[in-house]
Amino acid sequence: MNVMVVETPVGPLALHEEGGALVRVSWRAAAPVGGAAVLDRAAAQLAEYFAGERERFDLPLEVRGSDLQRAVCDEMRAIPFGETVTYGDISRKLGVPAQAIGQACGGNPIPVIIPCHRVLGSNGLGGFSGEGGVETKVALLRHEGAAGLLI
Repeated sequence: MNVMVVETPVGPLALHEEGGALVRVSWRAAAPVGGAAVLDRAAAQLAEYFAGERERFDLPLEVRGSDLQRAVCDEMRAIPFGETVTYGDISRKLGVPAQAIGQACGGNPIPVIIPCHRVLGSNGLGGFSGEGGVETKVALLRHEGAAGLLI
């Protein structure tokens, strides 16, 4: 597995590549290991995203997890930049309880690039498993202009 660490406005992100695909993004400390073209592309696209020049990531991703985890990640990837949905919206679409959707969102292995921050609770922000918790979620939503109620 190759790892690259990039500095972002929401802290350093460790990008993990295996088999030509991005498999994990984390705030966990990781020593850079090797190199891969997909890591260079991911770093460049993250820089464009945070500079306001990119709204959608175009990277090979491999979501490792259950069928539900992959389905929820597919739904999150379909949420347009600057928009939000609720756990309940995804729950109704996939026919599973909202709590399971929340757990799958919390288990998103590729946050920011798979935009779990765009999924909200029915009565509030919901959680965020990344470093900084809900504060980071708010920062990402503000960056996208997604949550005027938060500004």
